[in-house]
Amino acid sequence: MKIFGDVKNWTPRTKIYYGWIILGVASLGTFASTGSAQVTLAGVQSFILSETGWDRGSLAIGVTIGTWTAGILTPLVGHLADTRGPRIFMPVAAIVIGLCFYFLAGASTLWQFTIAYVIARGIGTPVLISVMPRTAAVNFFYKRRNLALGLISMARPFYGAINVQIISLLAIQSSWRSGYRVIGTYSILLSLPLILFMRRTPEDIGLLPDGERKDITETRIIKGGTPVAEEVSWTSSEAMKTRSLWLIGVSQFLIILTLGNVSFHLVPFLNFLGVSLPVAALAWSLTSVLDSFSHPFWGFMSDKYSPRQLMFVALPSVIVATFLFLLVGDKKVAFGLVLFWGMASGGLEVLGGMLLASYYGRNSYGTISGIVGPFQILGLGLGPTLGAFMFKVTNGYETMFLFSVASYVIATLLIIVAKRPIKSLEVAKLS
Repeated sequence: MKIFGDVKNWTPRTKIYYGWIILGVASLGTFASTGSAQVTLAGVQSFILSETGWDRGSLAIGVTIGTWTAGILTPLVGHLADTRGPRIFMPVAAIVIGLCFYFLAGASTLWQFTIAYVIARGIGTPVLISVMPRTAAVNFFYKRRNLALGLISMARPFYGAINVQIISLLAIQSSWRSGYRVIGTYSILLSLPLILFMRRTPEDIGLLPDGERKDITETRIIKGGTPVAEEVSWTSSEAMKTRSLWLIGVSQFLIILTLGNVSFHLVPFLNFLGVSLPVAALAWSLTSVLDSFSHPFWGFMSDKYSPRQLMFVALPSVIVATFLFLLVGDKKVAFGLVLFWGMASGGLEVLGGMLLASYYGRNSYGTISGIVGPFQILGLGLGPTLGAFMFKVTNGYETMFLFSVASYVIATLLIIVAKRPIKSLEVAKLS
């Protein structure tokens, strides 16, 4: 038992702040889970449909069910992230979704594929991609919190792009099923670093956010002999009483709905214009890479300016990019526009989480994120199905892009109204 306790309490000594280790290891969990992420399936769906003969709309419904399952689990995962932390839940999730990828690869019917996908998606998204790793980032950082959130968030599109290429290349050489067996293998293997290195808070291992040290006699955060400003944090019940939380939730629903709608159909859209499937998949991968590398930029800027201010930069940019899809007809121009859209939309994927942290602090960030999470995931799940429906009804993409522009405009108006709630540090301490 003593050996078990020693292993459980062991934390490696590092020359760098341990928070950076947390970000790196957490991103490995995201790498494992992106095999079930929408960003990956969107890039490889054409290979799957071509081999199986399944209907695109039916596949999109499976994506929706899986995404909504993740939404149902998000509040629970957020609470567990605050109270128990990621050390057990993240490696267990990596093993489960790895096994799901093996079952998915062997699926002979659509319902078998859907069941495996729903489990992988439902567990993997909140535990390995969104709420739990982002809560860890918020807990370990304060001054550079938004940069940390940007870095951890870039893992999903970046690793998604890698997984798209793995599956696409293997699909060309043999089958997409081989690709899913490969990512199932490394998903299981990545559970080991997750259980060894992940921790809940810096305080659990004798540290404080940003690597500050704690003065034992005065219990203050010290840097260079100067006390560091304390953060105002809200409880989840307090946050739920503010109008801004629900306005952010609805705006996130519209933003993620539109991102899911457009992104899931970009490869088919390019193919519709005459771009070959391998080239369209390449465009999607490049878009994901550009998207991912924009996340640290938005995080860095959000540490200098407020996330709310930056949303008024990101939203108009993506409105323009989405509107331009209505005007494009040349496949080369469309290829370049997809890349531009990826860069423009990157900020919207991360600024919502940064906005919550800047408004409500870290003590209940996981739970508060869990409250907003269903709005995001409901939109993400509905997006692909809605886009497929609009394409089927209109036999084109114009309606989908017009709807997307309108959604972004409404989301912008909601953020204008969602001003930062006020809570004094003194009241925060008492609560």
